Amino acid sequence: MTMNASVPGALSAAPSAFSYVADPAVAYIAANDFDRPTLVISRAKVAAQYDELSAGLGQAHIHYAVKSNPAPEVIRTLVRKGSGFDCASRGEIELCLAQGAKPSDISFGNTIKRAADIAFAHSVGITLFAADCEAELEKIARHAPGARVYIRLIVENSLADWPLSRKFGCAESLLPSLLDLARDLGLVAYGLSFHVGSQTRKPEFWIPVLDQVAPLWHAARAAGHDLQLLNIGGGFPAYYGQSIEAPRRYAASVVRAVAARFGSVPHLMAEPGRGLVAEAGHIAAEVLLVSRKSADDLHRWVYLDIGRFSGLAETEGEAIRYQLTTPHDGEETGPCVLAGPSCDSVDILYEKRPVQLPVSLRDGDKVMIRCCGAYTSSYSSVGFNGFPPLDVIVL
Repeated sequence: MTMNASVPGALSAAPSAFSYVADPAVAYIAANDFDRPTLVISRAKVAAQYDELSAGLGQAHIHYAVKSNPAPEVIRTLVRKGSGFDCASRGEIELCLAQGAKPSDISFGNTIKRAADIAFAHSVGITLFAADCEAELEKIARHAPGARVYIRLIVENSLADWPLSRKFGCAESLLPSLLDLARDLGLVAYGLSFHVGSQTRKPEFWIPVLDQVAPLWHAARAAGHDLQLLNIGGGFPAYYGQSIEAPRRYAASVVRAVAARFGSVPHLMAEPGRGLVAEAGHIAAEVLLVSRKSADDLHRWVYLDIGRFSGLAETEGEAIRYQLTTPHDGEETGPCVLAGPSCDSVDILYEKRPVQLPVSLRDGDKVMIRCCGAYTSSYSSVGFNGFPPLDVIVL
């Protein structure tokens, strides 16, 4: 491969906590050629990131968000580290069990579950389920009697780069009746959960959400519900060009903010996905075409062999800004619209905010898309438009 990980500029924007020089995935991409877009992910990097987050979280137990990267090798690595797992489907549960996870370390965290899948989870020993409405609690009570449930809340004050929608969670006004119903149905009203939003770049961005949820926690306990679990969800950031704190320091700041508002929580859970695996993987890609739409066009169009349908779905809304390393880094740059290869007009990655890429970039150049270990292989479609889905190599 013509690209070299040590080209000028490749390290200039990266935080000190993330070294490309010592990154096995970078070294592998630099040493090999690829005939299709390929995600290369390092288990060693995943393990190191787990250790850093775990050290910062202290007594909080990590339940890895499996959807962010379900590679069996990643799951197996995290099982060996002692991680728990946040699963959204029967398929994810079966994956984790097959890699050695214990049922007691798995939570069924999707609030929208098929009844048969609840029964399956109950049959294999899973006892912890999420819910956000009466119908889901009734379903859990029928198919997993006596289960522990935590109620997910809608949060309104997200400062994340990618706030989550209202698809999941209940309004705070509904919480007391849901906790009462869980108890009346013979379930254990075990706790609360929320999600601050994906890519919450600074620990202080958690404060408005924590300030919303803490009074609800205290009110529920005062009303007689012996809540044990506070699931603070994900939101732990990865590096996409804007500086972020090192994971240990970031996680410790969040835990201090939680303690200041909630006091002593018997069971604190976190569900990092992006913050655990994104920086462990990079995508080897190729430039297919560089063109202009007119003679006086101010922007070049750069087309890659990977787009929104083959792994880069998170460029939706241009919220996640992937960084590229090219063979020409350090040379003169100019603004570019970045797009994928498919015959679909929405397969444009960055247009509202063009990216700066070397003027000398041309078709056939090999590029590396950095920090792609999360939400790329799991979002990759099955051959849309005849383009192959993302290959994955786990080192």
